Order: sequence, then C-alpha cells, then structure tokens
Amino acid sequence: MNLLILLFAGLITLGLGSILGYYARQSIAKKQVGTLEAKIREKISRVKKDADVITSKAQQKAYNIVSASKKEEDQRRSERLRLEQLLLKRENILDQKLSSFENKESELHQKGEELKQVKVNLETLKEKSIKNLERVSQLTKTEAKKELLETCEKEYEQDILQRIKKTEREGAEKLQKKAQGIVALAIQKFSLPQAQEITTTTVALPNDEIKGRIIGKEGRNIKTLEKLTGVEIVVDETPEAVVISGFDPVRRQIAKVALERLIQDGRIQPARIEEIVSKTEKDLQNQIKEAGETAVYDTGIIGLDPKIIHLLGRLRFRTSYGQNVLLHSIEVAHLASALASELGINSLTAKKAGLLHDIGKAVDHQVQGSHVEIGIKILQKFGIEKETIDAMKSHHEEYPPESLEAILVQSADQISGARPGARKDTLENYLQRLGELEKIATSFAGVDKAWALQAGREIRVFVKPEEIDDLTCHKVAKGIANRIQEELRYPGEIKVTLIRENRVIEYAK
Repeated sequence: MNLLILLFAGLITLGLGSILGYYARQSIAKKQVGTLEAKIREKISRVKKDADVITSKAQQKAYNIVSASKKEEDQRRSERLRLEQLLLKRENILDQKLSSFENKESELHQKGEELKQVKVNLETLKEKSIKNLERVSQLTKTEAKKELLETCEKEYEQDILQRIKKTEREGAEKLQKKAQGIVALAIQKFSLPQAQEITTTTVALPNDEIKGRIIGKEGRNIKTLEKLTGVEIVVDETPEAVVISGFDPVRRQIAKVALERLIQDGRIQPARIEEIVSKTEKDLQNQIKEAGETAVYDTGIIGLDPKIIHLLGRLRFRTSYGQNVLLHSIEVAHLASALASELGINSLTAKKAGLLHDIGKAVDHQVQGSHVEIGIKILQKFGIEKETIDAMKSHHEEYPPESLEAILVQSADQISGARPGARKDTLENYLQRLGELEKIATSFAGVDKAWALQAGREIRVFVKPEEIDDLTCHKVAKGIANRIQEELRYPGEIKVTLIRENRVIEYAK
C-alpha cells in the first residue's frame, strides 16, 4: 500500500515536475526569443541609421558634383563668350585695316598715274626746250656739245702753256739742277733690289720617278691639282723639276707649296690633293699677314689698323708691269721720306702716304673703280688722317696735288717705276688680257671658277652642276666664246672648255 502511495506520489510529482519544466522552458524560450528579436531590431535600427548617413553623404556628394559641374560650365560659357567678343573685335579691326589698305592702294594708284603724266609732261617740255635752244642758237645738240668741248680744251691748253712759261721765267734750269741733286741723294740713301715677276715657277723634285705619281693614273692627279689651283703644271723632260705656269702669283704660290707638301707626304691622290690645297690656301693668309707686318716694320710706321696691314700683305702677290707692288710701295715710302727730309717738310706723312699709295690694288679686282679711288675709300674707312690721303691720291695725277708731300709721293712713285728693269709693259698687258678672259667667263650666271691657261690660248670654266644642266652648258660656252670674240683682241684663237662635274658623297655608318 505504501508502495502504491509512493508510486502514485512519484507519478504526481513527475507530472508536476514535467508541467513545471514545460512552463519554465516556455518562459526561458520566450525570454531568449525576446532577446534575439531585440538584437535584430537593434541591428535593423543601426543599419537604417547607417543607410541614412550613407544616403546623406551620397546626396551631399552628388550635390557638390552638380554644383562643380554647373560652376565649370558657367566658366566655360563665360570664356567662350569672351573669345567670341575678342574674335568679333579683331574681325572688325581687320575689316577696318582692309578698308584702309584698299583706300591707300587706290590713292597710290592714282598718284602713280599722276606721276606718269607728270613725267610725260616733263619729257615733252624737255624736248620743247631743246628744240627752242637749238632754234635760238642755230646749233644742234651734238654741235653745241662739240663746240663746248673744243672751248674747254682751248681754255685748259692755254692754262698749261701759261704755267710752263711761268716756270721757265723763274729759272727752270736752276730748279732742275737742285731737284736732280735731291733725287740722286734720296736714291743713294735707299736702293731696293727690283726683279720682274715672271709667270712660271720651278719646283725641284727628289727624283724623276715622282713625275709619274704627280701625273697619276690617266692624268687624274695633275688634272685635280690644276683644277683646284687654276695653274698649268708642265711635266716635261727637264731633269728633277716641274714647271708651274700661271699669271696669278697667288695661284702659283698655292700650287708650288701644295705640290711640295704632296711630294714630302708621299700620298699623291685626288682626295689628298684637295686636302693639301685647302690647307695651303689657309696658310697663305698667314703669309699675307706676315708680309704686311714686315712691310710696316721695315718702314717704321706704327698705329695702322690690322686690316690695312693685311691689305698691304696682299700686295706681296700683286704685280704692276711685272714689278712687285709691295716692294714698290716700300721703296716709294723710303724715297718719299728721304726727299721730304732734304726739303725740310713732314717726312712721316710722306713715308706713310708712299707706303699706302697703291693700297687699292689689293682689292681692285673685286671692287669697281680705279685703284686710287678704291685706296681713298679704304683709308677713309679706317680713319687715316686727311693729310696722308691728300698726299697719296695724286700720284697718278687723277687729283691735283694739294701739298708738297703729294708731289714727293708722285715723284718717288715715278722714280721707283723708272728703275732699269723694274717694269715691263708687255708682261702687264699680257696679264691684263688673261685677267679679262677670266672676268668675262665668271660674269655668266652659274659659273663657279674660271682659269686662263696655255698663255691665254685656252680658258677652262667650271660651272655649278646644281644650277646649270648639260644643255645649258653648250649655251654658256657659246656665250663666253662670243663675248671674248666681241670684246677682246688676241692673236689666233682661244679655246673655251666648260666643265660640269657631278660629285655624290655618302657615308657608311
């Protein structure tokens, strides 16, 4: 019984425990669910807040972007408007200038027409005036000119006769004896040896075998040397020597020095010849400078511009009737100084004028005019004193002497040129003819160089291949031949050889 009660009590207790456990579990579960939902609601709330913040930031950023875009667009619109206004303004200015130019062009055209009409009217008046003068004087224009010239000739002839008579009345014999004594004393004080410049130069060879190398295969070496220097090289049977022939002493000197250097170097071929000739031409400038400095040192003249000294050096390679012009100038300087010292006048001015009296001959082949006119311009350009210029400009009687120094320079020039063997007219005429040949050839367009060879019987003309084609070469050669035939006098005939050379150079890298 007790067992049943205990069993029953246990079952009741188990039932009550189950019910209480169930409700306890439900209560705990409800509490747990409430906690999870709270967490979820909290997260949802937090996510909404974050979304609101992000949305707000995105809206602010979008607003900033839109604002910046509008601002940039406004700036571009303003810039575009400014440029349009500037272009419109420039267009208006250009229209105004164009209108102004058109008006000026119209005015100039009108003035040109008026000037043409004035010129025609002047020509008409001039013709009427000449006709009236001819009618009044009963002489034609040619007859009046002839009569005027005859009157001038008679007038100057009378002045010359009067001067001669005046000199005779003052005792010409006495003055002449005194002048002869002064001149003799001056010549005795200074006597410069004079030798005529010849047109050939001899180059000594170490042996006759070198002649073949100078000529080269098919004559290439000697032709190249002749072309570059403008001389004629004669290789004949003369033992251990070749002859360089040419009327220009500068070319002969370049050819001589270049040939000696080639022989010493041993490499005689066209490319080496071009290199040596180019170097020799540069070295010649140093020789010219040294020659000028030596002349100034010998005469004791200081303070000359370096360019004048360089021009004096160029006279070393200039001849006058076969006489070396630099040596002649030095001699005239010393003679004029000696004469001035004897007469008690300014010997320094006379010496300086004597040294510089032929300075124009250094460039007379490049500048138009007589060497006296050229010399005056050169000395004026470099600030030479007026008394020196006045003393040198009358040595050929182109200007009347304005001082005693001018008369002495003229006398010294004549004394130097009149020395026995100092000059030779035929040589100067020959050189002048060769120079005129080259001058005619180089006057044609497209001609690079021209050399007169074979004593003037041949002229070789080198043209620029980029300016003259093969067809034009024949026309130029014919034109040169016609000019020579019309303007020069010469015996026999002159051969015109025109050479057009194409040279192509490339480099292997």
